[in-house]
Amino acid sequence: MEPTIERIVSRDVAIPLKEPFKTALRTVTTAETVLVAIYLSNGEVGYGEAAPTPVITGDSKASIHYIIDDLIGPKLIGMSLSNSEAIKQLIDTAAVHNSSPKAALNIAINDLLAKQYQAPLSEVLGGFRQQVVTDYTVSVGTSTEMISHAKRLISQSFHTLKVKVGSDSEQHDLQKVRELREAVGPEIKIRLDANQGWHPKQAVTAIQAMEAEKLAVELVEQPVAASDFEGMAYVTQRVNTPILADESIFSVADADRLIHMGGCDLINLKLMKAGGIDNALKINTLAEAAGISCMVGSMIESVVSVTAAAHLAAAKSNIKYVDLDASMMFSENPMAGGIKTVGELITLPKANGLGITEK
Repeated sequence: MEPTIERIVSRDVAIPLKEPFKTALRTVTTAETVLVAIYLSNGEVGYGEAAPTPVITGDSKASIHYIIDDLIGPKLIGMSLSNSEAIKQLIDTAAVHNSSPKAALNIAINDLLAKQYQAPLSEVLGGFRQQVVTDYTVSVGTSTEMISHAKRLISQSFHTLKVKVGSDSEQHDLQKVRELREAVGPEIKIRLDANQGWHPKQAVTAIQAMEAEKLAVELVEQPVAASDFEGMAYVTQRVNTPILADESIFSVADADRLIHMGGCDLINLKLMKAGGIDNALKINTLAEAAGISCMVGSMIESVVSVTAAAHLAAAKSNIKYVDLDASMMFSENPMAGGIKTVGELITLPKANGLGITEK
């Protein structure tokens, strides 16, 4: 007899970060997230996670619980894992938007499917590699504070730094990157993330100035407002530095539109935006067909969904960039197992599924 979904449990977790996480949009000192467990009739459990990020996804803890506990969850009870396509379609179509709770359920279903195949999820998805290399975000602060943090990260074997920019003054951002490049030397890669903080002309002015000074910025992430697709195209077509679309792309339709506008050089796949692994895979396939490489990133998420994102990143050859430092920022993990990190190197668990277990 095929196992069926017996019950779904969601619970809140709040864990202090090792140090505050600051962007142009918000400052986070304690990570609040929702963990999900889907129990099958055969006793197997699949795990997922939804990160409430109202300023980006619009999802709050309350809305996440409503979608999982009251709207989608009850409809999944009794469904057989042998028809995973129907389960995933139900999750995807039960409500518009609400991408984070959809992601949590989708991740848990994929965890269960990989366990059914008795293989790690990364191998079920493609198995391209077993390890990935991540960047690490330099905390926003004064130049002295940022340089100190950057040097500390380099001493911990990180070779790629992500720096938050997007202030009201592009000259201030330019000075920040200039001082950081001088401090870390030419061998360290620097990625910039404006978190929608610039206007299009501001972005072009800042990026072109960095190019003129040969500051060797590897890429610039989401320079303008998420909804400003024309602005994304304006910037992409006027600078040589690769432009990475993040908040602009939640769906396959978003990716298709921006790609056809010439609005990005790279795409950041985040499970909380895409609504889970399956939609992220679709966006990656579309991007690959257009000759566009992808990054896998995350919100402020725990080891559960970061491990899911790492499985995705390891599975596909078109995913060439990784930004999965989020769970390293937690003062403790809410679950056992998952990815192992040594400096910038992330190693996938060899256990079946996600490789996540209860503590």
